[in-house]
Amino acid sequence: MMGVMQKRSLAAAGLLAASFLVLGVSVHRYVWPGMAQAPHWLPEPKVEPLVVPAYPVTVRSVEMKRGDTLVQALARGGLQQRSATLLATQFGKNGADLRKIRTGATIEITWNSRNEPMEVRYEASPWLSFAARPASGGWRVGRAETVPDMRVEAVSGVVQRSLFDAVERAGESARLVLALVDIFSSDFDFTADTRAGDRFRLLVEKRYAGDTFVDYGRILVAQYASGGKTLTGVGFDRGVPRFAHYDLAGQSLRKSFLKSPLEFTRITSGFTYARPHPILGGVRPHLAIDYGAPVGTPVRAVADGVVVHAGWNGGNGIQVHLRHRSGYETQYNHLSRIPSDVRAGARVHQKQIIGNVGATGLATGPHLDYRIVHNGTFVNPLSEKFIPGEPIPAGARADFTRFSRELVARLETAAPF
Repeated sequence: MMGVMQKRSLAAAGLLAASFLVLGVSVHRYVWPGMAQAPHWLPEPKVEPLVVPAYPVTVRSVEMKRGDTLVQALARGGLQQRSATLLATQFGKNGADLRKIRTGATIEITWNSRNEPMEVRYEASPWLSFAARPASGGWRVGRAETVPDMRVEAVSGVVQRSLFDAVERAGESARLVLALVDIFSSDFDFTADTRAGDRFRLLVEKRYAGDTFVDYGRILVAQYASGGKTLTGVGFDRGVPRFAHYDLAGQSLRKSFLKSPLEFTRITSGFTYARPHPILGGVRPHLAIDYGAPVGTPVRAVADGVVVHAGWNGGNGIQVHLRHRSGYETQYNHLSRIPSDVRAGARVHQKQIIGNVGATGLATGPHLDYRIVHNGTFVNPLSEKFIPGEPIPAGARADFTRFSRELVARLETAAPF
């Protein structure tokens, strides 16, 4: 009996010892986690994203039209008159020029589902834009400015059909044509002398907003080659009176007389002393240049002067007769109308509009009959040498010569003929 009890005690002691051993190992594995594998965590349950319902908004875009006011455009975009007036005033206080509204500028108005304006964006220019939001019965306005990126680029081309066409084929706009012609307007008659094969090249400043071209700056140097002769205009800033163009000898290209009273029209009859008259018959002197142009084409005074006569003058039809300095007079015949401020005794300035092309008097069709008299004698407008403007002063001549050579060399490299 005693043996049986002893065996049971030994078995119980063994089982107890085994239990303590297992407990010790377990404590060791979790008290010292570095000695054991990490526990396996169950994955987190998936939670669907919270969807917030989007309230619909509407954006209305308004483009500024010629003659628009900012208030009118805002009202056309849906703002009430009072709100539009308040917002335009706020734009003005933040720098918008309310007197010079850019045609084509855009206004975007964002409306909520209750048809209430949430935001108004106004691009006043490529360099200046505004954003406004309603605030306490008024508007809170912010502005953003873009600094123009000025680049100097070369432009060149060959005339085939017209100078306009050549410049457009070079990827440029008509504004550049006007600027180029203006440089040489006293030395070259682009309405009469432009020929197929003429070449041009120039360095011009271009203003960009980011990568978007906006407009042109100054033409730094330009050359126009026609009939074996090359005209060169170098831009130089003398400070007084302003940036101007000169030839390579430092003579001003802004002369006292323009070569033509019109811009970019066709010449229908050249200067001659023996031309069959289309109405009166026979051979008669035609001491003038006839410029064919549509009725209403503006006619410019070719130089500063005083009006001698303005009105009807027999076969010349409606005529303007000007007297200029140094014994010169000019006549503009067959006009359709004359501005009210162009009358006998009135002073006019170069490029001022003194009339419009017509077909009055002895005229077979719309054209301008243009004549120049020098000391009582008719002269050829296309070949007359007129008085030049002020040249580069002697003290600045060396600087100009060095500057012009560098600029022309740069042009020749960038756009070789």
